[in-house]
Amino acid sequence: MKGKLREFFPGGNTSLGFYSFYDFIIDPDATRVFCIKGGPGVGKSTFMKVIGKEMLNRGYDVEFHHCSSDASSIDGVVIPALKIALVDGTTPHIVDPKYPGVVDEIIHLGDYWNEEGLRVHKDEILILTKRYKRMFTIAYSSLKEAKVIHDEWESYITEAMDFAPINKITRYVLKEVFSAAEPDFTRTGKARHLFGSAITPEGPVNLLESILIDVDNVYVLKGEPGTGKSTFMEKMSDNAKQMGLDVENYHCPLDPTKLDFLVIPALKVAFLNDTEPLRIDLMDFNTTEIDFDQFLDQETLDYYENEIQSCKERFWAAYNRGIFYISEAKRLHDELEEYYIPNMDFEAINDKRIFILERILKYAKESE
Repeated sequence: MKGKLREFFPGGNTSLGFYSFYDFIIDPDATRVFCIKGGPGVGKSTFMKVIGKEMLNRGYDVEFHHCSSDASSIDGVVIPALKIALVDGTTPHIVDPKYPGVVDEIIHLGDYWNEEGLRVHKDEILILTKRYKRMFTIAYSSLKEAKVIHDEWESYITEAMDFAPINKITRYVLKEVFSAAEPDFTRTGKARHLFGSAITPEGPVNLLESILIDVDNVYVLKGEPGTGKSTFMEKMSDNAKQMGLDVENYHCPLDPTKLDFLVIPALKVAFLNDTEPLRIDLMDFNTTEIDFDQFLDQETLDYYENEIQSCKERFWAAYNRGIFYISEAKRLHDELEEYYIPNMDFEAINDKRIFILERILKYAKESE
């Protein structure tokens, strides 16, 4: 039987620049972490994808960790049952071995490139590298601007919000979700931090359908920015951990200090911030909607109507400008790859991939 595939973003293009949760790709007690180094276009993503798909076909559950700057590419593969990961170790998500030889090892695909062929294009490569990095700098400035505007937008909503009823709802939901759970006070639950969505060259992309693969019940949190949805989820997450339950915290791609999505695997429960980038078909789930907007004071909203409308217009202008420059960065990165691809020995890389797969299968046999 084929294994289950779950997909995430371990890093994101955010208002704080590139934000990494790469430390949460795999637990510190991993059996093996293969850290793959090499330049653009050397085949790192394909190397990992092929191994991941092979393990899926052999019945193992697998995680694909996607690249926020190219959602079709992956930055990591995890085989949870074997505690084995393959991760991209190149900038901006530098992953260096923590326990060299014992757990971690480096696979350097740069060993398989034609250095002379690349050196002929040194000037072009240097210029493209400089320019695509510059595109990210502009993009992050725009996303930072969008965040400042979003904060202003939130401030008007928060002023109009009556949080007292939310406190009552929070207590009710805590009881509803956790009353049947068996607490384990011998441990504190672990929190895994990742992104379920990302700001990509194609715009906002979410991977929630695969994340929800083992979830039965979804609480859908509806409401304007600033109505307290992230705080609500933080309380659910904290309570789960206090009961010894592990949680998966999925952060907002614009503001990674806030939660957009929460999964409590042991309870098969999820909480979802119902915003446009996160909207998916929830027909297959038991859903409970909580409308935070019902506690907004309309008179206050009317008073700030012009300011709120201005915020929305300025926010989307800055946000979309950020996306444009992320897409420009990808375009230049694709051009950069064109210099590397013809100068790679992909047959040798394929042989290396087969060798690594055989080693992973050996670890699998040893764990039986």
